[in-house]
Amino acid sequence: MTEVRILPYSHVVGQTDLRRCLELAFIAPGIGGVLVSGERGTAKSTTVRSFSLMAHGGLPVTLPINATEDRVLGGWSIDALMTGGTEWQAGLLEAAGKQGLLYIDEVNLLDDHLVNIILDVTSTNVLVVHREGLDRPAIAVKFTLVGTMNPEEGWLRPQLLDRFGLLVPVSAETAVEQRHEILRTVLRFEEEITKPSSPWLEQGAARDREIRKRLEWARARVGEVRTPDEILGLCSRISARFEVAGHRGEKVMALAARARAALNGHGVVTAEDVGAVAEFALAHRLPEAVYGESIKWTAKERDQLDKIISG
Repeated sequence: MTEVRILPYSHVVGQTDLRRCLELAFIAPGIGGVLVSGERGTAKSTTVRSFSLMAHGGLPVTLPINATEDRVLGGWSIDALMTGGTEWQAGLLEAAGKQGLLYIDEVNLLDDHLVNIILDVTSTNVLVVHREGLDRPAIAVKFTLVGTMNPEEGWLRPQLLDRFGLLVPVSAETAVEQRHEILRTVLRFEEEITKPSSPWLEQGAARDREIRKRLEWARARVGEVRTPDEILGLCSRISARFEVAGHRGEKVMALAARARAALNGHGVVTAEDVGAVAEFALAHRLPEAVYGESIKWTAKERDQLDKIISG
């Protein structure tokens, strides 16, 4: 059983959409980052950390809100400079490239300049550091970017929103049975971690290993999943009908649909796959989001999507 005391991913209750989007981004890294939007106390951070422990074998590299550019990109070690030497100190982006996941809590409060840098590296998988007295060769870094935010504290600029592949809105569960199960799980976890050994936690860790095998299998074969031209046309048609800004939306939609097909063991992407991921690829790219009015996917959008797919 792992020494890291985090709720096993398989024991997480609810948050179905968030878990699925994290899994799709793992299977198809080209999707880009996942932005999680929700009020406090909805287990956003817990779910992300549990996923990272399951999928990457450790907690995510976490970028603090007060991080400096040197801390993010890397730079000369201050201690070495003070003694007259020069020693390179790797930044958080390099660390994330080794670990596999970079997590930014309250990403909407991070300096826009740093967000731009991080998103550029995420999209290119290349880290280049050029500044006075330092000209470092480009290095390859690849990781999944996950940001969480509380919309009550303000949104990201539309240009930055668009750089996140998927957006997942989360909220508190309203069903009494689901809230009951969440409470029971949280309290049991707090009890189990105090014990020298816990069959319940060991069972969760075993299930997590099975989930990881399934995700790695899907990731290895996603490139073999065929995306028919009519499916690509459907993605383009959906984006056009919803007046989505730019062309990134249909690309993300197609990649996420293919990842879903791979996860389900299918060899061909279907319209059902597209319909299941469209909301998360498009909600933050709708005209209302671009103009800073709101980001939402209502029953109206769902009905419109169903008509496009069936029509």
